[in-house]
Amino acid sequence: MGSRKRISNEKIKEAKKDIAFAKLNNCPTSPRKMRLVADIIRGVEVQKALGILKYSKQHASDKLEKLLLSAIANWQVKNEGADIEEAELIVKTITVDSGRQLKRIRTAPQGRAHRIRKRSNHVTLILGTKEVKVKAEDKK
Repeated sequence: MGSRKRISNEKIKEAKKDIAFAKLNNCPTSPRKMRLVADIIRGVEVQKALGILKYSKQHASDKLEKLLLSAIANWQVKNEGADIEEAELIVKTITVDSGRQLKRIRTAPQGRAHRIRKRSNHVTLILGTKEVKVKAEDKK
């Protein structure tokens, strides 16, 4: 590997060291309902997000709480000996994509049938650290 590629690869590894992610595939909840809960915790600190999800009434919050705990565990494996409170982890990005649909048929009057689509979704959650913005005056 050339020196330029090696240097850029090392930069990418350093950038990825601060993040951890977890995925949830084929969750049997409609993507729209999951996005309502995901929008609440996007950009929020991890401890606050856990509190929000724990006391939320929506069914999707249980799944997202478990996924967030998994992402935290993944971060702890990556950064051994590091403390979560000192790292100031936040939910950097959370995406909810639609998964497969189970198509069922419900009987309707006069010999007809109505299609029922049981939706599922895929959730990807990425944790990162807070980025400290440095003013242009401080750089001088």
